[in-house]
Amino acid sequence: MTQPEYRSTGSHTSEPMLSVAAVARRLGVAPATLRTWDRRYGLGPTAHTTGRHRKYDTRDVARLELMQRALLRGASSAEAARFALSSKASLTGGELPEKAASGGRGLKMPGASRRARGLDRAALAMDSVAVQQLLADAIASDGVIDTWDGVIRPVLTAVAARWELSGAGVEVEHLVNECVLAALIRATPIVTAPRNHRAVLLACMPEERHTLSLYALAAELAGRDIVIRQLGAALPLEALFAAVRRTAPSAVVLWAQLPRYADPGALTALPRTRQQMRLFVGGPGWRRGVVPPQSERVEDLAAAAAAIEAAVV
Repeated sequence: MTQPEYRSTGSHTSEPMLSVAAVARRLGVAPATLRTWDRRYGLGPTAHTTGRHRKYDTRDVARLELMQRALLRGASSAEAARFALSSKASLTGGELPEKAASGGRGLKMPGASRRARGLDRAALAMDSVAVQQLLADAIASDGVIDTWDGVIRPVLTAVAARWELSGAGVEVEHLVNECVLAALIRATPIVTAPRNHRAVLLACMPEERHTLSLYALAAELAGRDIVIRQLGAALPLEALFAAVRRTAPSAVVLWAQLPRYADPGALTALPRTRQQMRLFVGGPGWRRGVVPPQSERVEDLAAAAAAIEAAVV
C-alpha cells in the first residue's frame, strides 16, 4: 500500500499529501472523475510536489468533499464547483448552493426539493452510502413524515415511472427500497413509556408486499411514544386474526398498495375483542373500494398518524 507523502507546514507537524487514487477511494468516485473536475473546474491539487504526479493536500480534499456534498444535495456540477472553490466554510458548516440542478440525466421529478434531487443522483449512481446518509440527514432535520412526502415518495415514484416506460432501473429501485427500509427502522425508537395502554397493530393485507409506508408510519408513531406491533408484508388472514386475539390491540391498521388486495370481507371477518378496537385502512388500494362502516379510511401518513394518535391516546 502506497504511503502518503508529507509537506512541511512551517511548524513541527507535516501535512499529508494524497495521490489521485487515494482521494478517489476516500470520496468513493473514479479517478477519472477527479481528473475531470480538475480539468473543467480547477478543483485539482494546488501544491507543487516533487515527482511527476501532483498530490492533494487536506484543503484540496476538503474542497472536493464540499463539491461532492453539494452534488448529493442536488446542485449541478458547475454550481457545486463554484461553491467548493468560493467557500471558506468547514465541511459541516457550509451552506449549499440555493439553486438545485434542473438538467442532467436525473429522474423526472418536476418541482422536487433539493433533498429529493440529491437522493435521485445518489440512487442513480448506486451509491448506497450516500443514499442512507441523505435519508438520515433528512429525517433528523425534517422528521419522518416530511421526509417521506417530500423526499422518499417522489424518488420512488420517479424510479417506478422510469421502469414502466423503459424497463430499466430495477436495480435502482431495489437499492432505494432497501436503504429506505434501513433508514426507517433506524428512525424508529424503542418505546419504553408508551402513551397508549394497548398496542397498535400494523400489517399489510394478504399478498400485499409493499411495506415501506407502514414502516414510515411505525417510525412516526413510535416517535410520538405510541407502541406498535409491526407484522409486515403479506400477512395471512389466519395470522392476522390470531394476532388480534392474542394482543387485543387498541387499533389495527391494514395497508393495501394495490386495489386487488383491498378486500372488505377481511375487515368484516376480524374477530371481536372485549375492549374497543379501532380499525383503519390505508394505502392507494383502498381509495376506490367500499369499506365497512366500522373501519376508517386514512389517505396519507400524516392523517393516519394523527387519527391513530387521537384514537388510542
